[in-house]
Amino acid sequence: MNDLMPDSGNLVATDHAHLIHPLHFAADHANPKVYVSAQGSMLRTADGREYIDGLSSLWNVNIGHGRKELAAAAAAQMEKLAYASAYAGFTNEPAIRLAEKIVSLAYDNMAAVYFTTSGAESNESAFKFARYHWKRLGKPTKTKIISRRYGYHGVTMAAMSATSLPNYQKMFGPMVPGFLQVVPPYQYRWPGNGDAGIGAADAVEDAILAEGADTVAAIIAEPVIGSGGVIVPPASYFPRLREICDRHGVLLIADEVITGFGRTGQWFGLGHWNTKPDLMSFAKGVTSGYLPLGGVIISKHMHQVLLEAPADEKFMHAATYSGHPVCCAVGLANIDIIEKEGMVERARVQGDRFRAGLETLLTLPNVGEVRGIGMLAAIELVEDKGSKTPAKGLGPRVVAEAANRGLILRLRAAADGPPASGDTLCFAPPLSTPEATLDRIVEIVGDAIQAVA
Repeated sequence: MNDLMPDSGNLVATDHAHLIHPLHFAADHANPKVYVSAQGSMLRTADGREYIDGLSSLWNVNIGHGRKELAAAAAAQMEKLAYASAYAGFTNEPAIRLAEKIVSLAYDNMAAVYFTTSGAESNESAFKFARYHWKRLGKPTKTKIISRRYGYHGVTMAAMSATSLPNYQKMFGPMVPGFLQVVPPYQYRWPGNGDAGIGAADAVEDAILAEGADTVAAIIAEPVIGSGGVIVPPASYFPRLREICDRHGVLLIADEVITGFGRTGQWFGLGHWNTKPDLMSFAKGVTSGYLPLGGVIISKHMHQVLLEAPADEKFMHAATYSGHPVCCAVGLANIDIIEKEGMVERARVQGDRFRAGLETLLTLPNVGEVRGIGMLAAIELVEDKGSKTPAKGLGPRVVAEAANRGLILRLRAAADGPPASGDTLCFAPPLSTPEATLDRIVEIVGDAIQAVA
């Protein structure tokens, strides 16, 4: 082993003894990959192997690994002001500048940012913003949150109650009251005739009417369902959903934790459908994962309601690390790189090219569908292409074989998806991934499927 490499055996033993991981299950973690370095779209482990990062680690390393500009931005800010509270009465320049920058890039009805440290915390904050807004307007019964089945919004208590992937809830119930799910926009699988987008949006309206509009605060929706299998909505869905929310006085929360900061080929995902939300949650790509940061942007109308609050109705929501100066300085440096290197447009162009490459795998008997937008893509696996019988159990073997061949993927297992869906391979490479590496991803996936199917 290279002398510069850590003793991975001792590290893993210590890990097993003392570290609890997200989604922890001992059998899954018997032989973990110990990452020690990364550059561009490549990850390196303690045993000296290199892997293509096919999911930007966790949908978040948008600009790629190893950008020294972000390390320099963090170091410079730490030397000047590592931390200070951003509670009301205090502030700092990086938080001010980043809030201004994000608002300038977001939808033109947006006004102000509340910073968090993660996507789940951003969504928890969005729910509280929605309830606060209606209480300020004298409508305290408007508290319920509608989400879509198979959507993912985090796994803290309220976020988990909005998430509709049963495996995340089974051991942690009961759910927080006041959360309900409706059918998502499955264009390719919508039963019956008619417009899939209109039908799925009308299901939201049915839920609002059933619950009573005077009880519903907001609907939360990912522009593209991510962890639920990279499901792109029909073009009619979000415009119709916006119309329904306006008609019934319901706020629209766009969960752009995955789709933000260029991932879909636009700065933010709802731009593809010319739809403006009332609130937008973000995280992941805002710093490309180099430091934890997230937030919620609220509309001009909501901001005005907040600013006009009397003292006994002030916004009593807070977090120690909201507006952390170092995280915000890194966010500014990250956005600067995305802008200067044209990564939003690159995600659109290279994403189309990458998806075209994946579509060549449709000739394989076990590839039932390829879908995606920008630098987000998915392959749905089938057992029988003729009948489109979903493949259940094939996905883990493909993911393991791809790793053996040097590619890290993420699997949406059939158990976490709609009844008619199978195992789904999810892709979200860094926006900077070279064409040759994207082509290599396609090659490895094709070879892995053929090797294990």
